[in-house]
Amino acid sequence: MMARTARKKSNSGIYHIIIRGINRQTIFEDQEDCTYFLQILQRYKEISGYGIYAYCLMGNHVHLLIKIGIEPLEQVMRRLCGSYVYWYNLKYQRVGNLFQDRFKSEPVETDEYFQTVLRYIHQNPIKAGLVKRVEDYPWSSFHEYVTQAALVTTHLLLDMISDDNQPKRERFIEYIRENSDQECLDIDPEGKQRLTDEQAREIIKQACHLKNAIDLQQFDPHTRNTYIKILKERHHLSIRQIERLTGINRGIVLKA
Repeated sequence: MMARTARKKSNSGIYHIIIRGINRQTIFEDQEDCTYFLQILQRYKEISGYGIYAYCLMGNHVHLLIKIGIEPLEQVMRRLCGSYVYWYNLKYQRVGNLFQDRFKSEPVETDEYFQTVLRYIHQNPIKAGLVKRVEDYPWSSFHEYVTQAALVTTHLLLDMISDDNQPKRERFIEYIRENSDQECLDIDPEGKQRLTDEQAREIIKQACHLKNAIDLQQFDPHTRNTYIKILKERHHLSIRQIERLTGINRGIVLKA
């Protein structure tokens, strides 16, 4: 058996975390589940001494942007996951694991990447097709930034992106809505390895009957958008990959 790769440590103490349901299982069945998970985050915030900068609860996974305090990352995640699984199993009369064995994490070391990850986390529901606007999704920390913070620490990001000519919260909304092509720690919805550009290019050529992937630009808008939709939904190509390999504007790919 191959040894697990050592988890990368963050010099800043800040991590982007993803925890997901085992075998892609749904971990939030209703609003009560989401509310309880946030209560757990709040409860252990004082005990473990961590800070929370962003969160987003999706159907079968969670994104967190946290800074470790008193306890190490592994112990924090054991507390959070263990408490939620105990409650979830009791509620739904089930036994066994709920989360995939090992949570995913990446260190966040710079101000620039901190801003990128925080925006990425809040944009997750849009990229998953759950809502059209970030503010329409109820289970992310977006609303704490624009109204009143209860669980998250907001001043770090707001100070980073502040503009003397614009109120901080107004600037935050503008920033979160901006498109970003930078890659972050992600979860594949199908649980498969990401396609290489060469594999994706071949799929585009075959699915769209093209000699070159870039030729997709030459179709009329209706035909082009139909093929883009097929590439996203049937072949699971990412928006960034389609944009990169076809040269078609990200906004067009996103809306198709």
